[in-house]
Amino acid sequence: MNRSVRILIVVIPLGAISVAAGFTAYHFIHSLNTKRPEQVSPAIEKQVPKDEWPDVTQLSSSGLPSISTEQLLNCKRTLNLPNEVSAVAHPSNFGRREPLDAIGRSIPNQPSLIVLHETVIPAVDTVRLFMTNHQNDNSQASYHMLISRGGKLIRIVPDKMRAYGSGYSRFGDFTVYSKSPQNFSINNVALHISLESPPNSQDGPLADIHYTREQYSTLAKQVLLWQAEYKIPIFRLTTHASVDRSHSRYDPRGLVWYDFDQYHKRYATMCSLDYLTLPSS
Repeated sequence: MNRSVRILIVVIPLGAISVAAGFTAYHFIHSLNTKRPEQVSPAIEKQVPKDEWPDVTQLSSSGLPSISTEQLLNCKRTLNLPNEVSAVAHPSNFGRREPLDAIGRSIPNQPSLIVLHETVIPAVDTVRLFMTNHQNDNSQASYHMLISRGGKLIRIVPDKMRAYGSGYSRFGDFTVYSKSPQNFSINNVALHISLESPPNSQDGPLADIHYTREQYSTLAKQVLLWQAEYKIPIFRLTTHASVDRSHSRYDPRGLVWYDFDQYHKRYATMCSLDYLTLPSS
């Protein structure tokens, strides 16, 4: 059977997030105990005929211009982005961006999406969790970046590597099947960044979640720099809640897009990167 490569143009509106009733801190912990699509038995892979695998899909070209390393560094200096604090995850909690799927086809593996998260538990506990050796693949998880309540930028996984931030996930109709046609995830192309939740985040579904000005500021700066470096348009900035297909993720619950947009537009103007605030190229 001849299977073609489909090109998808996916636009997901950046709207308000509706938090489902019954959310508790359990959902974060549960996410660490949900089998990741990355881990599938080789014996199972070999049982699936090649013609039963879904087509390889690609995100369309963003059409955004390239930016030089010098321009990127100048922008970073202009924005006075906080220096990264290194807290690299244990190797069991992240992997490489796979260039090929289990049957040898080329698959997308370059950073193309930015996914926003919320920790639910304190940043120090989140870092400790990611730095722990998890031999059980059901407990492996990570982000690329974590932003503390004070706006500190904590590096968990290098950009070039694959963080385990979203298990079963899609961006619109786009996803990547790397190990099995029964499992899919956007992790191979995603950059994951999380906001530390406030102390009351475990108070139940009606908890009044707010992020600090320092967090919004650092988030907008880092998102802008990622957009510029990897040519990611603003409509490919999304949330864990939006991409999750396990129907159990609701984060980041307290995100106010208006507050993020004000910082993002201001910093884009400071770096002459206003085109990165536009909804399309």
